Amino acid sequence: MKKFYCLLSLTMILSASMKAQVREGGDPKLSEVWQPEPRVVTPGRTSQDAPSDAIVLFDGKDLSQWQGAKGGDAKWKSQDGYMEVAPGTGIIQTKKAFGDCQLHIEWRTPDAVKGEGQGRGNSGIFFMGLYELQVLDNYHNRTYSNGQAGSIYKQSMPLVNVCRPPGEWQAYDIIFTAPRFNNDSTLKSTARITVFQNGVLVQNNFSLWGGTEYIGIPVYKVHAEKLPLALQDHGNPVRYRNIWIREL
Repeated sequence: MKKFYCLLSLTMILSASMKAQVREGGDPKLSEVWQPEPRVVTPGRTSQDAPSDAIVLFDGKDLSQWQGAKGGDAKWKSQDGYMEVAPGTGIIQTKKAFGDCQLHIEWRTPDAVKGEGQGRGNSGIFFMGLYELQVLDNYHNRTYSNGQAGSIYKQSMPLVNVCRPPGEWQAYDIIFTAPRFNNDSTLKSTARITVFQNGVLVQNNFSLWGGTEYIGIPVYKVHAEKLPLALQDHGNPVRYRNIWIREL
């Protein structure tokens, strides 16, 4: 990573000199960068399909990539191409740990509307098991703005509400940058997140305040560079499908 940034810095310095020479009638080849060469990744047939370098976390068949938050098999339902929260069975998390990543995940709240506010189609996606992107049915369902779908729970409200009606599939496409800590456990840089919901930007490189808290102000606590991705059991039968992740 350090080598990459050194190359990037050198490229930026050289670029300034190259631009000056090109403006003065110099050789246009001076502004061509040939190394390093971007590696080849084959994209999916659509923007929802996993590219060739992605890890497929749920392909609609089984929960082999997941386990209970306290170990053991994931107890959620898996059928007909989706997984569904089995209320009361608890949080599930990936067996593999992740840090910086690109995540695609599709979700659906129940078509039979029950409850209101936070009690209606509630779940959540926890990056590193700590930082929550809210999942909630907010189609004509008012709740506190920093707790609705598309929010970084109790930290950042979504830029817009683009929720589809209950029972319709929705999608999140997310870029997550993990926090960094110094050797003395102090915070070096915050976690950041960009989120598209149903193709619309709802979080724009938001700098998180710390781990998600239900009560009180979030603070950072030192943790490993990589931790599992978790999905919340909040007592509602929310469904998920087509989950894939790219390590960045």
